[in-house]
Amino acid sequence: MAVDPEQQLIEDIARYTHDPRGFVRYAYPWGEGELSNSNGPREWQDDILGVIGKHLRNKATRHQPLLISVASGHGIGKSALIGQVTHWGMSTCEDCKVVVTANTEKQLMTKTWPEITKWFRLGENNHWFKPTATAIFSTDPQHDRSWRADAVPWSENNTEAFAGLHNEGKRIILIFDEGSAIADKVWEVAEGALTDEGTEIIWIAFGNPTRATGRFRECFRRWKHRWVNRQIDSRTVDGTNKVQIAKWVEDYGEDSDFVKVRVRGVFPSMSAKQFISEADVDAAFGRFLRKEQYDFAPVILGVDPAWSGDDELVIVKRQGLFSEVLLTMPKNDNDVHVANILARLQDEHKAQAVFVDGGYGTGIVSAGSTMGRGWQIVWFSGKPTSAGYLNKRAEMWGEMRDWLKSGGAIPKDNVLRDDLTGIETVPRMDGKIQLEPKEALKDRGLPSPNRADALALTFAFPVLAQSVYGAAPRTQSRRPDYDPFAV
Repeated sequence: MAVDPEQQLIEDIARYTHDPRGFVRYAYPWGEGELSNSNGPREWQDDILGVIGKHLRNKATRHQPLLISVASGHGIGKSALIGQVTHWGMSTCEDCKVVVTANTEKQLMTKTWPEITKWFRLGENNHWFKPTATAIFSTDPQHDRSWRADAVPWSENNTEAFAGLHNEGKRIILIFDEGSAIADKVWEVAEGALTDEGTEIIWIAFGNPTRATGRFRECFRRWKHRWVNRQIDSRTVDGTNKVQIAKWVEDYGEDSDFVKVRVRGVFPSMSAKQFISEADVDAAFGRFLRKEQYDFAPVILGVDPAWSGDDELVIVKRQGLFSEVLLTMPKNDNDVHVANILARLQDEHKAQAVFVDGGYGTGIVSAGSTMGRGWQIVWFSGKPTSAGYLNKRAEMWGEMRDWLKSGGAIPKDNVLRDDLTGIETVPRMDGKIQLEPKEALKDRGLPSPNRADALALTFAFPVLAQSVYGAAPRTQSRRPDYDPFAV
C-alpha cells in the first residue's frame, strides 16, 4: 500500500512534539536556497532549543512555566530563533497559541514578524498555516481562531491582550523581542496571565541589554532563580561581522557600556538617563561597616509619608556612611498615630534630626510639635542650596549619590535598590539637574521610590553631632512659591 505523503509528514512532525532541536533540523532545507550558507541552527540557538526540549520531556517540569531570558550583542540571529520556536510550537501542538511583542510596533512589524513568517514559509509543512501581516493561523477552518500566532504591539494603558493569554491543557508561547524597552507593567500583566494548569507554557525574552534597570534586567539579577539566563557575546557567534566588532572594541574599549551592550550582551553600568549607577548601588548593597566607622556621626531620620493607597510610608535612619530602613507601613492618615511611632523611633535610636517630606507630612510634624519634637518639614520643590539643581529633591538625591560613591552602605533591600537605580533625569536647556516626577515613574511601570526618597531626606540639611537632642536642625524658610505637592 502506498504511503500517503501528508500522513507521513504529520507522523514525522509529531515525533518532535517535545523536541524543538530535532524539529528545526528536520523541517527546513538546510544548505539549500536561502539557507545555502547554513547547515543548521547556530550553537547558541541549538542550546536554547535543547533547553526547551529538556524541560518538556521531563514530566515533572512539563506543565510548569519555562522562562528563558537571552541578553546579547548585535547580529546573533535572535529573530531567526524566534521564528523557529514559533513554527515548532504551532506545528507540534494542535491549537497552540503564540503571542509575540517587541519594544516598538515598528520593530515588531518590520523586523521580528517578517522573520517569523519566513520560517513558516521555509518549513516542510508550510501549507498548514496562513501568514498575514499581524497573525499566522491554521488553514484548517475548524481551528483558524484557536490555533494561531499573533503580533501584538504593547501599550501600558492597554494590556488586555496579555491578560487574556490562556490556553488550558494545550500550549502557550509568549515571546518578548528587545525586552529591555518593554514596560514593566506589560511584564507584570503577562506574568500574571500565565497560570493555566496542565499547560505547556514557554516565555522567552530576548534583547540587547540597553537598560540597567527594569524587568528584563531583573531576569538576570533579582529573578535569576526563576529564569534560564543566557548572555551571548556577538564575537562567539558564526555569521557576525567580526571586523566591525573589532573596530568597536578598539574605539570604545572592552569595558565600555557601548561594547557591553552591543557586543558582549552585558548590561551597562548606567543607562543614558539613569541618575544613580547600578555599580554604585551594587557596591553599597549590604556593605559591611564596623561601628567605629560611623558611630561618631549624628543619627538622622528621613520620613517619606505615603502619597497614595498603593504607596508605603517609610522611615529610614542614616548615621554617617551607615543606613537602615527602620519602618515601612501602608498609607496611614492618622497623623497622631504616625507621630507617636516616629517619636518612639527617635528616642530608641537617639536621633538628633528628623526630616519629613512636606507633601503629606505637615500633619505628622504638627502632631510632633505638640509632643515637643523639633522635626523639620522639607519641601521637595523647595529652593536648593546649590545652583546646579532644579529643586531640593534633586539636590538631596545628588548628595545621596555622592554618599554612595564615598562608601555609603545600604541594607540588603531589593526595593530600595530598585528605587535608587530606577530614577532618571529630565534633560534641561539650562543644565540644571532635574529628576523625573513620580508620575513619570509610574507611567514607566515603576512604583514610587518611597524608600530612596526617605534616605534622600536624611541629606536635607547639615546636622552637627553636638545638636541638641530633639531640637530642629538648621531650618528652611517656607516660601510662598513652594508647591507642597510637587515632586
